[in-house]
Order: sequence, then structure tokens, then C-alpha cells
Amino acid sequence: MSTALLIDNSAWSRLQLGSVPDQRATEIADRLDAGEISVCLPFILEAGYSARGLLDHDALYDGLVAFSHVLIDRQVERRALDAQAQLARIGHHKVPPVDLIIAGLADRYELGVLHYDPDFDLILEKTDLEYDSEWLMPRGSLN
Repeated sequence: MSTALLIDNSAWSRLQLGSVPDQRATEIADRLDAGEISVCLPFILEAGYSARGLLDHDALYDGLVAFSHVLIDRQVERRALDAQAQLARIGHHKVPPVDLIIAGLADRYELGVLHYDPDFDLILEKTDLEYDSEWLMPRGSLN
């Protein structure tokens, strides 16, 4: 398990829905509070997209920006574009752009990715991006 992680919306949304067992949810909450799990702009935008209205959005935003934050720079942009090209060469270029940016950020800042999305394992397996892939729960165990 990586010491520091970058969270993806696939994990966050399941935590918010309460579909994660209490022990694991508490572990993640403790790691967020300790600054061991970071957020990034693409994640915040995806989470905000799920808000039910202005008040929900504002509360969500205020909570998320309080967490440790990593920034997209030119190196991250280049790594995400390179990864997409590597995937295109083998017919897997339909990986969501947000996932490529998050993977690029994890590579750049030497973070793991906390997720519930097989695309992060595909990116790791088929590109030269390097990060630890940490599933929120075992694949297939959650809706």
C-alpha cells in the first residue's frame, strides 16, 4: 500500500453512497484527515458534477478543497498525452481523459491511486506511467 494516495471519483462516490464497509470507510477517512490522500482538480470537478444543487455543490467543494491538493503542470500534461498515445497504439485509447490525468499526476508526484475502476490497472499495465494501484475494495465486490 502506498503511503500517499490520490483519490479518484470511482472511490469517492462509493464512499459517499455508504456502499463501503464501515472499517474500510473509517480507514480512508482517517487517511484523508491525516493528509495521506490528496485530491486534484479533475477529481473535484467530477465530484462537483454529482452535486444535487448549489448548496450541495458548495458544501462538497468546501470540504474537498480542504484536503491536500496536487497540481497539474506541463509534465503531467505530457505524461497523460504520452499514455493516451501508448494506449492508442494498442487500441485502448478510449480510457477517460480524467483517468489519464489522475494517473499522470500519480506518476509525477509518486502517489498511488485509490480507485474502484479497472482503467487504472489498464493504464498501469499498458503504459510507462508508474504508480501503485489501490482498489477501494476488491474488484467486483461493490456496485
